[in-house]
Amino acid sequence: GSSAGSASATSAGLVPFSIGTETWGSIVSPSDRCGVTGLRPTYGRVSRYGGMALSWSMDKVGPICRSAFDCALVFNSIRGRDGFDQSVTDYPFNYNSAENPEKMKIGYLKSLFDQKYDNHKNDSISLELFRKMGIKLIPVNLPDSTVMPVNSLALILSAEAAAAFDDLTRSNRDDMLNLQDRNAWPNIFRAAQFIPAVQYIQANRLRYKLVQEMYKLMKEFDVVIAPSLTGDQLLITNLTGNPCVVVPNGFNPRGHPTSISFIGNLYDEARILEFAKMYQDATGFEDVHPQFFSK
Repeated sequence: GSSAGSASATSAGLVPFSIGTETWGSIVSPSDRCGVTGLRPTYGRVSRYGGMALSWSMDKVGPICRSAFDCALVFNSIRGRDGFDQSVTDYPFNYNSAENPEKMKIGYLKSLFDQKYDNHKNDSISLELFRKMGIKLIPVNLPDSTVMPVNSLALILSAEAAAAFDDLTRSNRDDMLNLQDRNAWPNIFRAAQFIPAVQYIQANRLRYKLVQEMYKLMKEFDVVIAPSLTGDQLLITNLTGNPCVVVPNGFNPRGHPTSISFIGNLYDEARILEFAKMYQDATGFEDVHPQFFSK
């Protein structure tokens, strides 16, 4: 993912924390890969001033740390208005590390967890741990992608990215980039030049409906547990702006880290960070360092 340097440096202990950016998985994915904890905040919580734009309506900035508690500390320092990024709003962050998770209403994306995917075993162990801790897991589904064409809404990202890199495309300097296959960024930028304005607007109208559906679903819960990289949840929550915490939850047979994610309500990073800390207090995966960098 795009924050690979941030996540790997944090995992190796070269830095105490780092800053990542996400448009569609670039905090979640490298955090998963490197076995660290990443917070993708609500859209408009942290200034993006000074960062490279990819999609103005989807880009977010958040901390990548060893633990959820560290994420809470760093997030509290970087959140809020800075006078440069006008999309940022000031909103309270009422974090309480002593919050009792048994008092929270916790949902989980059962239809995704029931699928066959790479991290099914470790995710199943995590869900069972929650149940043993006395937490009632309530099955819930994200907005149905068969009714709303969620994947088609990715053209919003493509169109905005092409606009951000329009000069690169029109100057033909994109020919200098190494990767030139169909799914490489230069060809995404080129193809997006042909997205009709009408379709971009229609996609955003559907996106508005998706935001409303997600709001109605999430207001019933404090936290919704999700597989980190399975299904449409990453695209949906990046389109709706909902926050997410990704935490390590073990290792696969090759010894590579795995993760599980916690989705929250808009502007409620506190609940998902509290829940993540509770999980990490019970497991300890966040304390494992890559062998080469172990002390």
